[in-house]
Amino acid sequence: MNNLGERLYKLRKDKKLSQEEVAEKLNVTRQTISKWETNQSMPDFDKVVPLCELYGITPDELFIELKEKETSKNNEFFIDYEEEKLKASKKAIGIAISVVLYFLTVVWIMISIPVWNMNPILASAIFLLICGFATGIIIYVCIRYKKIKTPKETEADKLRNQISDVVAILVTIIYVIISFKTMAWHLTWIIWVIFGLFNEILKLIFMLRSSKDEK
Repeated sequence: MNNLGERLYKLRKDKKLSQEEVAEKLNVTRQTISKWETNQSMPDFDKVVPLCELYGITPDELFIELKEKETSKNNEFFIDYEEEKLKASKKAIGIAISVVLYFLTVVWIMISIPVWNMNPILASAIFLLICGFATGIIIYVCIRYKKIKTPKETEADKLRNQISDVVAILVTIIYVIISFKTMAWHLTWIIWVIFGLFNEILKLIFMLRSSKDEK
């Protein structure tokens, strides 16, 4: 039984008694029995013993199952909470590694060609390879450690997405202006890498904030 009302209902049915019969034996109204069995109220203290005697059980037997179920539910919640914390921690580590990799790609593109005089095609290939690896990590951890979100977290996601959308518009404007002024389209696309990096940092900030709120 999940609650006291259901437990009392089953005990009465097992004894093949009607609500009227139980009410008469306990000197209460039928409506009182109905309220007990529908969890609208609980038996008064002086009715617990006569009620248990009528059903052939002890007060401990009446409440012990409920206590065990409540304890079990609390344990399940504790286990789920710990699992969610572990998931969040692993996801944060994965995203943090990706952010570092994105930083490395920016550094790489800044020094590989102008400083080391590396072949632009080779430098770009390595750049894309690192970006792809970082993106793969993000996709993996987001799928592998996906969490069922609470309403509060859903609201936080909406806020993060709104911030990201506003920044995306600003980045687009900056990208177009700089590209047309400099005509360096082969270089200005780095702006989008920086934008992607910003998005991942934003996700990490919101994730760490959520973990802090849970504590």
